[in-house]
Amino acid sequence: MEEDETLQGATERAKVETHTTPEIGRRISVSEFLCHCCYDILVNPTTLNCGHNFCRHCLALWWVSSRKNECPECREKWEGFPKINILLRDVIEKLFSDAIEQRKEDIQQNSDVARSLATFQKYGNDQILTVPNAGRINPRGGGFFSGVLTALTCVAVVLLGYHWSSREFEEDHLVHKPVAKWTSEEVILWLEQLGPWASHYKERFLLEKVNGRLLLTLTEEDFTKEPYSIENSSHRKAIMAELECVKNLGVKPPQNLWEYKAVNPGKSLFLLYALKSSPRLSMLYLYLFDYTEAFLPFIHTICPVPENKYEDIVTKLLDLKDPSWKQWREFVVKYLFLPYQLIAEFAWGWLDVHYWTSRFIIVNAMLLSVLEFFSFWRLWSRRELKTIPHRMWRHFWKVSTQGLFVAIFWPFIPQFVCNCLFYWALYFNPITNIDLVVKEVRRLETQVQ
Repeated sequence: MEEDETLQGATERAKVETHTTPEIGRRISVSEFLCHCCYDILVNPTTLNCGHNFCRHCLALWWVSSRKNECPECREKWEGFPKINILLRDVIEKLFSDAIEQRKEDIQQNSDVARSLATFQKYGNDQILTVPNAGRINPRGGGFFSGVLTALTCVAVVLLGYHWSSREFEEDHLVHKPVAKWTSEEVILWLEQLGPWASHYKERFLLEKVNGRLLLTLTEEDFTKEPYSIENSSHRKAIMAELECVKNLGVKPPQNLWEYKAVNPGKSLFLLYALKSSPRLSMLYLYLFDYTEAFLPFIHTICPVPENKYEDIVTKLLDLKDPSWKQWREFVVKYLFLPYQLIAEFAWGWLDVHYWTSRFIIVNAMLLSVLEFFSFWRLWSRRELKTIPHRMWRHFWKVSTQGLFVAIFWPFIPQFVCNCLFYWALYFNPITNIDLVVKEVRRLETQVQ
């Protein structure tokens, strides 16, 4: 009997507990979950910084009509981009599932609401891209990655100081100094820059104390006799070809990045920034307006012809021919799909001359390729590939306007400012691009999750 009474009491308590939850649910009315814009039940409730909740589509309609980032009720501005309150949404959908389904059907049939939601979401995506870390604290803080960036920045500062203190004042002056005023040491410097093979004749030029005036009088026949005795015909041809360039120009032609910068400061700065932001337009500009001096050496470096082991490299560079169809085919494919790889390959070809600088350029080209891939990935994921022509046209006008602006004010820009901009793009820009790539990867991880 006692066991039956106990079992009966437990059954009654279970019934009471079972009926408690529905009674509480019935005491919660729809009026407690109303949107203060449409005064109907909340659909996809979005919580603002001030704490007020609105339907997602109501907030979108408000934003599209007012273009104000503020609460429709209390007018407090919100920060970042409002997100759906998932917990509140799930509670409402469980308590009032029928009403929510009916409202969702009505919203889907309204084309104005659909357009407003799409516009509002596009604005939010742009905000996330512009300020990827807005409204949240970086969970990784400074840490190891910040230390690496600081170390790389210090290295870039050291390189910047090195080039300012040595390169521009020790080597670049030959491109400005008339050849007739060269000393014997400067003639040796000119000879050494022709290539490693020229070091075999260094002592002979030193013994004869060949200065600029004497250099201008030498002929190919003189180089075959004592005391020069240059028996290699390709070496004689290379020296004579370079000597003809010196005679025609009256100064040493630029043969590396620093000398080219010293001779063409404005053009070098323009190409450095243009190749970074618009590689395809920049290469098209070189083809149309600087074919012989810049484009031919560029394409022969990145798309070389099969080498003849009996032909000297310097000789080939001094006598550049129009590219073959095979070279054009390789160039066009990379130009369309991997433009930054062309820049990296060009820098790779100058590793012997610019050891560290070429590495900075190669790393920066790789980073820019990754960033370009992320840009196309965003367009594809948003189904905005059809906007590429419009974006390209807008980018073309932006670059053209900036170029025209710089051309107009170039005579008034101090040389020190130009040097700072040049070295910033060369050494510091890769460091900032590392940070941009890391942010893009984190943003992609967040979207996947």
